[in-house]
Amino acid sequence: MTPSPASAPVALLPVALPAGLPAPVSAERIEAVSRQLRAAAGPPGSGPAAELVGPGSELEKLSHDFFTYSPVLTPLLSGHHAQLVVKATQLGHVQQVAAACAQQQVPLTVRGAGTGNYGQCVPLAGGVVLDLSGLRQLRQFDAASGVLTAEAGCLLGDLDRQLAVRGRALRLTPSTSRSATLGGFIAGGSGGIGSLRWGFLRDPGNLLGLEIVTVEPEPRLLTLDATGSRPLNHAYGTNGILTAVTVPTAAAETWQQLVVDFADWDRALEAARLLPCAALVLQELCLLEAPIARQLPLPGGCPAARGHRLLLLAAPHALPALMPLLDQLGGALVWQAAEGESRGLPLRELTWNHTTLHLRAQDKGWTYLQMLLPQPEGPTLAALKQRWGDDLLWHLEGVRQQGQQRLAAIPLVRWRDRAALQALMEQARDLGALLFNPHSLTVEDGGLGVIDADQVAAKMAYDPAGLLNPGKLRGWTSCC
Repeated sequence: MTPSPASAPVALLPVALPAGLPAPVSAERIEAVSRQLRAAAGPPGSGPAAELVGPGSELEKLSHDFFTYSPVLTPLLSGHHAQLVVKATQLGHVQQVAAACAQQQVPLTVRGAGTGNYGQCVPLAGGVVLDLSGLRQLRQFDAASGVLTAEAGCLLGDLDRQLAVRGRALRLTPSTSRSATLGGFIAGGSGGIGSLRWGFLRDPGNLLGLEIVTVEPEPRLLTLDATGSRPLNHAYGTNGILTAVTVPTAAAETWQQLVVDFADWDRALEAARLLPCAALVLQELCLLEAPIARQLPLPGGCPAARGHRLLLLAAPHALPALMPLLDQLGGALVWQAAEGESRGLPLRELTWNHTTLHLRAQDKGWTYLQMLLPQPEGPTLAALKQRWGDDLLWHLEGVRQQGQQRLAAIPLVRWRDRAALQALMEQARDLGALLFNPHSLTVEDGGLGVIDADQVAAKMAYDPAGLLNPGKLRGWTSCC
């Protein structure tokens, strides 16, 4: 087997919040922030003021994301919320909030649409939550290069619609693209639809620049190039407030949605391994074990699964070679439609973490894991299945990692208890899988498990008092 890219031990599942969180913020300091923001708004007619949201159901909602996917995180995070939410609609609001929080020494947590699954936007130390979903301008598009700069609150689905009329499309999107924001995807995401072609968000070339606001008594507005932006990519908003993002785009395609059933798991797995290596333009490849496929909702006109199910997004010009290849590999095409021309859910909303969402909608007893599988994948999949049986259902995604085609796993896991989940993770690691733990609180433990010195250095430079999303960057807690 190909060895795991990293040999870091599997961290123990958290039983408490991280040590070293700031002391609770007094009501007086929160009121001081509110007064400062109201004063910054200026006299009537001077422009819209940021909206302040106090205690109540809206504040509770804006303090949470989808951490309830994890039975480990749910008891740790459920009771935590902001003391004040600020809804920004322009860059000046962000600068005002950063200044007020720095001057009053109040923790600040930034959020977009809240579609994350790890509690990235849950304020562990209270304080202020800054909602950037109102910053929605497409600032610049270069027709020659296809590079765009857009504000952090832009919905990915809206951006793609604006790009479509220009013949372009985003390279990478999560399955939640209809509701996720660009800034939230960069700060909290790692990959998604398009990772089969373009790799992960942190791969060089997928993020070209950032505009950020520092959290200081006199905040700075900085423009970072690709190198400078890298430490803020997938950092949970712990080391700078992302206000605008510069990314490349790809030529638009009218993707064909294909659903292919396989009676035999080994042949389905072989197809998932071989298709990305062929001279075919594919945007998405998702393989679902039969028990998952049978429980998913269906696009309009798609029949129920008759076995293990392969979901593909393919370029129209790939079909003449793809169809006979699928037949040779033992697959039966059961449904096909161009994106935008089918009823019901689009195929992309059956993939990535939407798969988990749909299964949990029927049975909250399911949770999930995330891992990059060693090659060849079959022995690892078989060994884990032999031990865990129907408590482990396979959901595989085709990805590109360091230039090579790989298979990532986002399996559904029947929740038994913490010990069982820990044992499953450790067995997967011992078999050569690289785990990205979705049941962790910190940037590092949700990634490679090691401290990134560049992320810590960025926090020192852009958030010197450590006010941004405290408790989520383990490297900061360790050194500061």
